[in-house]
Amino acid sequence: MARGGGRSPFVVMLTASQRRWLKALARRPTAQQRQVTRARIVLLASAGWANQAIARKLAIAPNTAGKWRKRFCQEGVDGLADRKRPGRPRVFPPAVVAYAKAVACELPWTRGVPLSRWSLGELRAELLASGLVSEVSTTTLWRWLAEDPIKPWQHHAWIFPRDPGFAVKAGVVLDLYQRVFTGCPLDAGEYVISADEKTSIQARCRCHPTLPPGQARTMRVEHEYQRGGALAYLAAWDVHQARLFGRCEASTGIEPFGRLVAQVMTCEPYASARRVFWVVDNGSSHRGQASIDRLEGEWPNLRLVHLPIHASWLNQVEIYFSVIQRKVLSPNDFTDLGEVEQRLLSFQRRYEQTAAPFDWRYTKADLDRLLQRLDEHEHLGTAA
Repeated sequence: MARGGGRSPFVVMLTASQRRWLKALARRPTAQQRQVTRARIVLLASAGWANQAIARKLAIAPNTAGKWRKRFCQEGVDGLADRKRPGRPRVFPPAVVAYAKAVACELPWTRGVPLSRWSLGELRAELLASGLVSEVSTTTLWRWLAEDPIKPWQHHAWIFPRDPGFAVKAGVVLDLYQRVFTGCPLDAGEYVISADEKTSIQARCRCHPTLPPGQARTMRVEHEYQRGGALAYLAAWDVHQARLFGRCEASTGIEPFGRLVAQVMTCEPYASARRVFWVVDNGSSHRGQASIDRLEGEWPNLRLVHLPIHASWLNQVEIYFSVIQRKVLSPNDFTDLGEVEQRLLSFQRRYEQTAAPFDWRYTKADLDRLLQRLDEHEHLGTAA
């Protein structure tokens, strides 16, 4: 029955899915206020409220309640979205927009501006100083930049290859990922292991318990914590069999890494394999010829393969470490190191139950193209 005022000819009948969607929208903390209001209008209308009563309840005009009731009855949930508006004609010519984007993509210091990157305010000042425009708002600049594929406010850190044997060393690893070594396919009794250490994993005991997500509230993690020490997590990933081995140690070093190697090499099929290739970076636990002599001397069927310097992105176990960081260690909230170890090893067992080889598509051809681009870039920089 209508609660105050006349009955509207538009009767709102909700399906279960529509009701859930509208309730979720009305509770969503990141939703725009106008969207929340529209959802509440429809929900109240479905409960039998008249437009006048809805208007008083939500402190809006009765016409507004009637408008969104009618829209929903005619178009469903799609009717609650904003309609496209023609807007006023474009004020700024395309040349000005293109110039603004070009300036935004320049390094500020090349124009004599002592900044590392542009802010909207600084970019606006630069455009005004150029004399091309007499006035432009930062909102307009943001709209111009947001619609372009290039996002000049973002940056990506990278490093030029410094290893003189980068192409050769990286090529060996990429071939192994394709089950090829020195131009010959690996046989069924040969395996490729990617291994590394994730160091300094802390146990941070928060001063107040972490609160799970709740109604209109994201997860809350106390900023202050007490340090409970740190440990290292060592892992070995069978690239083609999707088998995972891992252990926690007090620190990294030759002996802890040796225990990881033994953990793998003493079990089948690796113990009786013809060759087991271990792909590692240049960390102190397995650096240089000394590590090759030590490990290959202890395990005759082991072949240690070093990545180039600063090329951990070619080590597949780093993908697994990124999963660990996202799913286990963030946010860091552990009472002690025992809990850290238990969580890491439990997740390792859980992960391996459904693990599949990574869809690695980066090949030697991709590497050759990258190195060619870097070489051309370096030559251009030298010429400039």
